[in-house]
Amino acid sequence: MFGYIVINADALPEERQRRFRAVYCGLCATLRARHGLRGSATLSYDLTFLAMLLNALYEPGERAGRERCPAHPMKAHEYAVSPVMDYVADMNVALAYHKCLDNWRDDRSLLAAGEGALLKRAYRRVEREWPEKCAAIEAWLDEIHAIEGEERTGIDAPVNATGRLLGELFVYRNDHWADALRAVGDGLGRFIYFMDAYDDLPQDIKKRRYNPLTGLLDRADYEEFCRSAMTMMVAGATEAFESLPIVLDYDILSNVLYSGVWSKYAFLQSKRDATGKGAR
Repeated sequence: MFGYIVINADALPEERQRRFRAVYCGLCATLRARHGLRGSATLSYDLTFLAMLLNALYEPGERAGRERCPAHPMKAHEYAVSPVMDYVADMNVALAYHKCLDNWRDDRSLLAAGEGALLKRAYRRVEREWPEKCAAIEAWLDEIHAIEGEERTGIDAPVNATGRLLGELFVYRNDHWADALRAVGDGLGRFIYFMDAYDDLPQDIKKRRYNPLTGLLDRADYEEFCRSAMTMMVAGATEAFESLPIVLDYDILSNVLYSGVWSKYAFLQSKRDATGKGAR
């Protein structure tokens, strides 16, 4: 599920790329401080976007500096941390923990089981502090498992479920901005699930695994349908984003929404053009 909400580095000056990396490293430092090295190992670009978004919206005060860390012990690097990152770090751990459980449930992956066991104590702390958020994650996974278990045709049900989940996690406070943040998360959640299914389809077909897009492959307009559907999902997120009074890091956040999220799609298209092979 992770890894699609990224910057388009080619469209950002080096200075602004360093700013994004500073927030990324700040979230890593927060994960390490709250949940140890095991927590920092769960760091994701998707949640870095959320950290930057909430930081820009609420402007809670930021502390910046340079440090060496276990991941980069030889050279000091910039970091930026703020209070909102405590929440984002907790959500990062909760999602990573359940991703491990999901991988164990689906594939009986011993690696995933081991990683989940290492994160269990950290997750229980998050669950005590954010019970409603953790309950939403668990309910989402139960719904996804039910959909996959029944091998339902069509992609609307899992897309909608993932949108609802990410919408809930994007809401930091139940305040004036909650509805807009929920809409940003909802659009991105829908896009992430759809893009993940689109990305995985060739391997899922090869390994005879369930994928909700399989039943749509016979459509003559399959590629156009997928591109159009994902465009609408991202458009919902960007429309909500533009309604927020974002000034700080607006250029980076808009780079992600208007360009970065399409990086994997562009890569897949270029790969297929080079090989002459489509989704099938």
